[in-house]
Amino acid sequence: MSTELAIGIDIGGTGIKGAVVDLRAGELVSDRIKVKTPEGGRPDDILAATEELLTRLAADFDDSLPLGVCFPAIVKRGRTLSAANISHEWIGLPAEELFEQTFGREIHFINDADAAGYAESRYGAAVDADGLVILTTLGTGIGSAFLYDGVLVPNTELGHIELDGLEAEKRAAYSAMEREDLDWAQWSERLQRFYAHVEFIFSPDLFVVGGGVSKHHEQFLPLLELKTPIVPAVHRNNAGILGAASLAAR
Repeated sequence: MSTELAIGIDIGGTGIKGAVVDLRAGELVSDRIKVKTPEGGRPDDILAATEELLTRLAADFDDSLPLGVCFPAIVKRGRTLSAANISHEWIGLPAEELFEQTFGREIHFINDADAAGYAESRYGAAVDADGLVILTTLGTGIGSAFLYDGVLVPNTELGHIELDGLEAEKRAAYSAMEREDLDWAQWSERLQRFYAHVEFIFSPDLFVVGGGVSKHHEQFLPLLELKTPIVPAVHRNNAGILGAASLAAR
């Protein structure tokens, strides 16, 4: 389906946000609406909160617009196979089907970091990038997306690789910096360990760093010593919305 507008919804561990997207410009053309992710992140509660958000969006736009939803989990053939910062009840559920039944319409369902990576490859820091681009989102955890010559390779989950006996995101996510009251230099040492390891294994051509903390990129990216260029994402916390909407309209 080819259209100029689509709806993107980004479901996270703390908030659910959505907007209508202009697919040609890669911009939000509605207010970004946000609701709190229900405590515990259980399926019925998240479905109800997301339906509320969609109802508010559809009040001002055609409710037949393509709809994409991105979600903090491994997503394979519409099923959620993991659960990051949400209820473990999601593991193994036919999530895409549950959302479609709740909304009464077809959707495109994808991992949240993959949606952000696709948005950056189409509208942001990785436009026309050759070879392997690895996007990482630094937030509550570490999400990742691989794009090779602009083609998405889904469900990479680099935040869960083991480094020094722990999952990488336990020490290097932005939440670790806040939790342990680290300064930028201390946190950058942990990021260096993570990115150097990923660089050695995958030999990427470009790193893109997303998540809300990327707006402070000048505080930590210059402290990293890598062979691979590393740049901040353009769309930050809107990337999931843009990517979900764009993939839904393909």
